[in-house]
Amino acid sequence: MIQFCTILITLFSFISQPTLVEGLWVTQDDETKKEKSEVLLYQKDGKLYGKIIRLLLPEDQGKLCKECKGDEKNKPIAGITIVKDLILDDNVWEGGTIMDPKSGKVYDCYLNLEDPNTLKVRGFLGFSFLGRTQIWKRKQE
Repeated sequence: MIQFCTILITLFSFISQPTLVEGLWVTQDDETKKEKSEVLLYQKDGKLYGKIIRLLLPEDQGKLCKECKGDEKNKPIAGITIVKDLILDDNVWEGGTIMDPKSGKVYDCYLNLEDPNTLKVRGFLGFSFLGRTQIWKRKQE
């Protein structure tokens, strides 16, 4: 009976793991590796979205998204939704996009939870091998 309960708990934690991407994540600058921003991942209508909540580097405070298109053009970067329309498929959030506020470019995207505090974020053009991967860390309270 104890073995059955252990297996059941393990299976339940594995099955529920993809929903654990929701919450506050810290991004890193690709070049300097300094913590750059805090992104809130949340679900709406069964899809995953991510909004920049706060810019962490003093030099980025108050920056506008000058290269963004549409409604986000010249808006403060803090507050912009950069991850849009990801759908959960076989433990991976995919099928949506991520926007780089520095360049304003929009990329196809997928997110994969590596462990409860590590998120692999892949942005790419067309094929996943044509892109780059970032590792986001869960914000610790």
